[in-house]
Amino acid sequence: VPMEKTTVLITGCSSGIGLGLAARLAADTAGRFKVFATMRDLAKAEQLLEHFGGCCPDMLELLQLDVTDSHSLAAAARRLQGQQLDVLVCNAGVGLMGPLETCSDQAMKTIFDVNLFGAIRTIRAFLPDMKRRRAGRIIVSSSIGGLQGLPFNAVYCASKFAVEGLCESLAIDLRPFNIHLTLVECGPVNSSFTANLQRPDPEGNELQ
Repeated sequence: VPMEKTTVLITGCSSGIGLGLAARLAADTAGRFKVFATMRDLAKAEQLLEHFGGCCPDMLELLQLDVTDSHSLAAAARRLQGQQLDVLVCNAGVGLMGPLETCSDQAMKTIFDVNLFGAIRTIRAFLPDMKRRRAGRIIVSSSIGGLQGLPFNAVYCASKFAVEGLCESLAIDLRPFNIHLTLVECGPVNSSFTANLQRPDPEGNELQ
């Protein structure tokens, strides 16, 4: 009898932790996982496909998913209809580094839109099905910056502190439904996260 695969959907798979996790699970030698690797821009999927040596629909399926776009999330949720989602990994995130005066309102709103509201939208898209089945696991990429402030990262840390409050509350609400929520509080990880950081103009005298 073929073993039931664990179905995992991961956001933010074009680089970093999402890429590493998707590649690792999809390449599982025992074939225990079916991974839906999602990213905002599917053109950035080459790195994942290289890791995995091409796409094998049994193990790995790529999906476009932008956590700031509710239509995109609804489309991804429809794609999974009829398949139970066992594990949801909310990993999409973005950084913003610099003194507070150099952070524009728009940049700050983007950080919260991705890191906090993106996680909320993603959970809301897939939670009803988990609740109906009374089973599931949600893993959220938080940060050491969700536990303590880091210099020049005030807005990023604020967004991650908010994620911590969200998830600590939600973990209690979801317990009766047998849904487990885990926060992963990473320190610095050797990935392209720092290269993708939104930064203020380095020539600006505020930064000096």
